[in-house]
Amino acid sequence: MTQIIKIAVRTLVEYTFRSGSIETGFRTASSLHEGTKIHQKIQKTYRETDQKEVYLKTEVTVDDLTFQIDGRCDGLLIDEDGVITIDEIKSTSMPLEKVTEETHPVHWAQAILYAYIYAKDHDLTEMHIQLTYVQVRTGEEKRFQRIMEREELESFVLDVVSRYASYARLRLALREKRNASAKALAFPFKEYRQGQRKLAGSVYKTIREKKTLFAKASTGIGKTISTIFPAVKAVGEGHVERIFYLTAKTITRTAAEEAFRLLQKSKLEIVVVTITAKEKICFQDRVKCDKTECPFADGYYDRINGAISDIMEHEKMLTRPVIEKYARKHMVCPFEFSLDLAYAADAVICDYNYMFDPRVSLQRIFEEDKKKTVLLVDEAHNLVDRAREMYSATIVKSHFLDLYRLYKKDLKEIAKTAKKVNDHLLEKKKQNQMLEKSLDDKLVQVVDAFVFKAEEELAKGEEVDELLLETYFEANAFVKIARLYDQRFTSYLTVTGSEVELKLFCLDPSAQLKQMGKGFRSKVFFSATLTPAGYYMNLLGGKEDDYVLSIPSPFDRENIDVMIQPLSTRYRDRERTVEPMVQFISQILQKRAGNFLVFFPSYQYMRTVYEQFITLTPDVKTIVQDGGMTEEQREAFLEAFQENENPLDRLVGFAVLGGIFSEGIDLKGERLQGVIIVGVGLPQIGLERNIIKDYFQAIGQNGYDYSYVYPGMNKVLQAGGRLIRTESDHGIIALIDDRFLQPKYQAMLPYEWQHFTVGE
Repeated sequence: MTQIIKIAVRTLVEYTFRSGSIETGFRTASSLHEGTKIHQKIQKTYRETDQKEVYLKTEVTVDDLTFQIDGRCDGLLIDEDGVITIDEIKSTSMPLEKVTEETHPVHWAQAILYAYIYAKDHDLTEMHIQLTYVQVRTGEEKRFQRIMEREELESFVLDVVSRYASYARLRLALREKRNASAKALAFPFKEYRQGQRKLAGSVYKTIREKKTLFAKASTGIGKTISTIFPAVKAVGEGHVERIFYLTAKTITRTAAEEAFRLLQKSKLEIVVVTITAKEKICFQDRVKCDKTECPFADGYYDRINGAISDIMEHEKMLTRPVIEKYARKHMVCPFEFSLDLAYAADAVICDYNYMFDPRVSLQRIFEEDKKKTVLLVDEAHNLVDRAREMYSATIVKSHFLDLYRLYKKDLKEIAKTAKKVNDHLLEKKKQNQMLEKSLDDKLVQVVDAFVFKAEEELAKGEEVDELLLETYFEANAFVKIARLYDQRFTSYLTVTGSEVELKLFCLDPSAQLKQMGKGFRSKVFFSATLTPAGYYMNLLGGKEDDYVLSIPSPFDRENIDVMIQPLSTRYRDRERTVEPMVQFISQILQKRAGNFLVFFPSYQYMRTVYEQFITLTPDVKTIVQDGGMTEEQREAFLEAFQENENPLDRLVGFAVLGGIFSEGIDLKGERLQGVIIVGVGLPQIGLERNIIKDYFQAIGQNGYDYSYVYPGMNKVLQAGGRLIRTESDHGIIALIDDRFLQPKYQAMLPYEWQHFTVGE
């Protein structure tokens, strides 16, 4: 029986013809935005008889496989004599004198496939083929032409498809096993927790109906398995082909890996890859993606296809240690390896950036693939501030001044453009206008001119100073964000001595998140603290017809004692209330056995209280969060919380709200008996928070709540969620701040906290 494989022309040729090395961190490939503009510009020059974006499709059979190959050729040119030419347009940042007919075999392959399909469909004996290269900055054009006979075209295409066939068989076999096992898969526990079936059912319905879901699911429901399991079932039913599990923290990535392992133990045949940040997974002492300095970059594309086939044939959980093992075996860069695997795997666990950040996203996910992909966005409350940073960009005056001084003799064009950026920022400093709602087009022009000259130099592939590369990335990001700039952005200047920084600051990321998430079959945003729902829907790009779900805690609220101690933690009152606060904490510890976590709104406040605490209670064992902890130190902090046979062996941990220990960690059973939260979590008053406040106030929202109250209370709810993780957990939550008695703050407390008592 012949198996059908659908594949795009571009996917086929990129797999078959990729070769060579990973060059320096600078990539010459132009952005999608620039490429689209260039295609449109060239296509406007076509004659009336010419056609653009012509859809072509054919079938090629190799042994037991029939490949349905399709794509859109950029141009179909027909001259006065009826001669037909396939035109393939490519934009490049490389100087055109460096582009030869042999530079990019993959581009010829793409054009030849289109030529073959057209010749076959129209029974032509020969085809004219043209590659049109356009330099993205200068608009300069360069063309190469070939004429190929029908038999030559057919022979070429058969060779390409045959070279892809073995990999296709592997993918097909894996897919059949995946689909059958996913369809037969049962929930991996004997029974659902209260609310868990409802969450899982809602996720499945959301995927089936191609919708978006915003789900608030209280801690303890088992959100990770309750979102992954229905997504896997949707794969088994043919609704989706790929799952992206997106998260902000390493600890939640680990939870997702454990959930997939659990399903694999239940006989699920699924390939899962975890993407680890380049800085963490790089084998070299310093990250420099250059073939002259890294043997794993040298010849990477010559070896990568073999590495992918090998790992997928033998492994199912492609975690960091597994990827590192195969990367060393095949001598390929482990980071780029993980990115390439992301396009082949069934499920991908990665940071938000790889999907939503326009500067680092997995851009080779084509529209057809998006239609078969679901995004599971874990701890979605974190995405608001993360997205603001993704869609913001900063340039620093001193970087351009240093480049001017470095290159004014040898690279005068770069020095000249760098000086213009420096001078413009200096002029802005003199104007003393710190906040601007509109975009400074002149600044964008001079930064873009620098990017152009820097690209020219970097494209030569010669050794360059690290400062040029870093400043190029900084400037390029600035220009990219400037293209997104609208009424949801503002610009502000920061002056420190002679240093000047200008930031394009995204106030409301909703439109950009909506655009980056466009085309995917379904999106599921979930968190224990997606409260208030309207706030998160507004800022995460939600629509009126999106599904909204709120599931209360599955645990008996009598398992938790909640106390509010009405002391003021406002900055002006802190010195006065430190002593009664320490006494209150000490009294709780005297009444309740076990380990405690005490959370504070800042490191400084935490240290002030900590110093008084150890003076008053020198016999209590303590551990304190530090601002620059390594992963090993973080693990040691959590490992210190153990069940205590002797009540006197208790441990009290001091940590900050919104930090690494206030969300996503599990200290089950007797490892944690109490959480004390100092303050309502309001972010520190500062320029950016006040800009956000003023923006939302101006568009009819409560600016103070949007900027301070909602983000602050989210930290409080997350910290409190560390306490009750299983049905058998018991403990106490103490909230220290008189504002917790105000209606606004009480309305945001979950149902299971609302039976609180008030301290004296």
